[in-house]
Amino acid sequence: MSMSDPISDFLTRIRNAQKARHRTVDTPASNLKKEIARILFEKGYILKYVIIEDGNMQIIRIFLKYDSKKNGTITGIQRLSKPGLRRYAGADELPKVLNGLGLAIISTSKGILTDKEARLQNVGGEVLCYVW
Repeated sequence: MSMSDPISDFLTRIRNAQKARHRTVDTPASNLKKEIARILFEKGYILKYVIIEDGNMQIIRIFLKYDSKKNGTITGIQRLSKPGLRRYAGADELPKVLNGLGLAIISTSKGILTDKEARLQNVGGEVLCYVW
């Protein structure tokens, strides 16, 4: 079975595992998914992630982060640009998620960046998802 939107599947796996209060979630790896996981780790939304070699394919294992009341640090994760409808934003019209409390992940010509990093580098691109 072919998957039409692997990024949406990646985000849905994280969302569902967080709601079920799982400690880890595994997903097939790609360079784009690795970059999204790196950003989630750097911004403190996940504990860590590791790349597991499984024969000829790679798997990303994400360790989810919870507070003392067992609430997940990711309260919302939403795919914005889809294969059927791509969403682009110029450098001057990059979105702010929850007035700057969340983050938007943008695919730019300088790599995968958060909305704040893209604003600093004055680049626009495809708005992949929102995380808050």
